[in-house]
Amino acid sequence: MPGNIRSVSFVWVVLVCLLYCSRLTSVGAAPICTNGQTGCHVLSLANLFDRVIQHSARMHGISSDLHSEFEQYFLPSKNQIGRVGRSCHTSTILTPNGKENAQRMAREELTEVILKLLVAWRDPLWHFHQSMAHHHDFNNFSSNKALEMNDMVHELRKGVEKVAEKMQVLGIISNSVSSLASPEVSLSSDSADKRLMKDYDLLYCFRRDSNKVQNYLKILKCRIVPDHGC
Repeated sequence: MPGNIRSVSFVWVVLVCLLYCSRLTSVGAAPICTNGQTGCHVLSLANLFDRVIQHSARMHGISSDLHSEFEQYFLPSKNQIGRVGRSCHTSTILTPNGKENAQRMAREELTEVILKLLVAWRDPLWHFHQSMAHHHDFNNFSSNKALEMNDMVHELRKGVEKVAEKMQVLGIISNSVSSLASPEVSLSSDSADKRLMKDYDLLYCFRRDSNKVQNYLKILKCRIVPDHGC
């Protein structure tokens, strides 16, 4: 009988220890950092790249879905699908045309292009989300996607800045990388139909630019850490 009591007590102590230890490892987990500051987890440059690339892929996927939903709700009867002559506010940002040109760009320049594109979409996506609130035919799920895209752009920009910071610390790029002021977007008051087409053009432009960001991040990663999934 005493042997059974000791056995049960031992099992109980092990269970309590496991429960307590698991709480220690999960509660107050250290934040992610790039330079090994006190109290945070250090991610490798390859891992940082993987995170921002995965985030950019999700963002582009949402933008593509929302673009298709917008066409389905508003444009079938307007004969506007596939029209040409769209004007994107980010057209003033010089971006490399094609994979080969992107590969030839200096690392600092390509990183700066990515940051410029992300900064340029900070305000337009917020205005687009507010515009969607006035379209009663557009469901709340799709309207929430517009807000989600706005948040994702902000988070992705912070992630790319961490990648740039890590590259600077490792001496891969210089300290000259900066996210400059974003191009302004015209918010003039137009008719309902014109505003609708502007919203559609904005979605088209964001889908295009989010695809650029994703591709540029992949190219940059494979130039710097080619042994990790390239």
